[in-house]
Amino acid sequence: MSPQIVAILVLAGVFATATVLPINIGILALIASFVVGTFVFGLEEKEIFAGFPVSLFITVVGVTYLFSVAKLNGTIDLLVRGGVRLVRGRANLVPWVLFVVAALLTALGTFTPAAVALLVPIGMSFAFAHRISPLMIGMMVICGAHAGAFSPMAVSGALVFGIAAESGLVVSHAVLFFASLGFNLLLAAITYALLRRRGEESFVERPPADDAHPEVDLPAGGGGVATAVRTAPTTVTWHQRLTLTALVGLVVGALAFHLQIGFLALAAGAVLALLDRDVLGKAVEGISWPTILLVAGMVTYVGVLEHSGTIDWVSHGAVGVGAPLLVVLVLCVLVGVTSAFASSTAILTAVIPMAVPLLLTGALPAAGVIAAMAISTTIVDVSPFSTNGALVLANARGVDRTRFYRQVIGYTCAIVGLGPIAAWAVLVLPGLV
Repeated sequence: MSPQIVAILVLAGVFATATVLPINIGILALIASFVVGTFVFGLEEKEIFAGFPVSLFITVVGVTYLFSVAKLNGTIDLLVRGGVRLVRGRANLVPWVLFVVAALLTALGTFTPAAVALLVPIGMSFAFAHRISPLMIGMMVICGAHAGAFSPMAVSGALVFGIAAESGLVVSHAVLFFASLGFNLLLAAITYALLRRRGEESFVERPPADDAHPEVDLPAGGGGVATAVRTAPTTVTWHQRLTLTALVGLVVGALAFHLQIGFLALAAGAVLALLDRDVLGKAVEGISWPTILLVAGMVTYVGVLEHSGTIDWVSHGAVGVGAPLLVVLVLCVLVGVTSAFASSTAILTAVIPMAVPLLLTGALPAAGVIAAMAISTTIVDVSPFSTNGALVLANARGVDRTRFYRQVIGYTCAIVGLGPIAAWAVLVLPGLV
């Protein structure tokens, strides 16, 4: 049996064990990284640790720490009330507001995880306070971020256009942007339709008195989704004003200066905690360590697979299938499955060149194929093993963590299983007619 097959079987065993037994999958994945890396592939220690997601670790720690401080000093509560006022009390519009804001941020150049990191904590607090499905809120934020991710100004858009240009392919900016926008808008609409009335059942806790807002009127039966909400004026403390200023600084630093959002969030959270002794000792408890362990372990193991050539081995096997149309379908599915555990940017950079020889023959629509592959790579970032999905998992409030993790996994499996096939069917097949 080849080492690559052994590594894939071990990955399947890690998933099966963590599904049956109540153990953090990240622990099993870290152990598997050492065992497979050392005894199957003969990697050195530094090669195994090379896959550890340092940037993702800092991002999740920093963002959850800052928003823990903001929650403790009442700023999140303030933002939730402000969101209700923004949509004139119609809580059912808030998921769409978050979708649009996320799309605008990424279309204007914000890196997708940064936009998600800014909006998910606010959305999750709103979901908890108003009994809206946290799964719906989180996934709609991610859909919005992906919707704008392939504009000419966006990081992913610039990357794909650059690869295509270097390969001698002509890809319309408008085709790629509107294909991603339309696909993610449809996905958001389906998500909203399926989950909008499943808010109340998502939670195992009720908001405390200061979160539930006695002045908020949520009629029974709607879960807060399709009902009107009243809010009363609130006094804003100087701690909250300072926290709001820090959040604005976080946005400016990430958007205008492209600074690492995790470090910014850690610095802002530390300063705010030092200025407010009431939250200083409690804020660190808001960091989602189980999520960080889960993500770090899985991404480290995928790093071992990448370093050992297992990912390339699977990719070349897919390309060797033969028929161009079938090869593109296999590539879309392959990048979807792989990207659920690894960097979408890295996957795009590695896989799009594989399709170039097929596209240069003119047998397939170049714009459609690249759009399908780009969408297949990014829509699966709802996975809890990616930065976006991890932020949703880490910031959920009032939920049973194990149950919510399984809900996110179930949603991810549906996207991974159906999304790439749908992208191929919608964007590649029509070009052959």
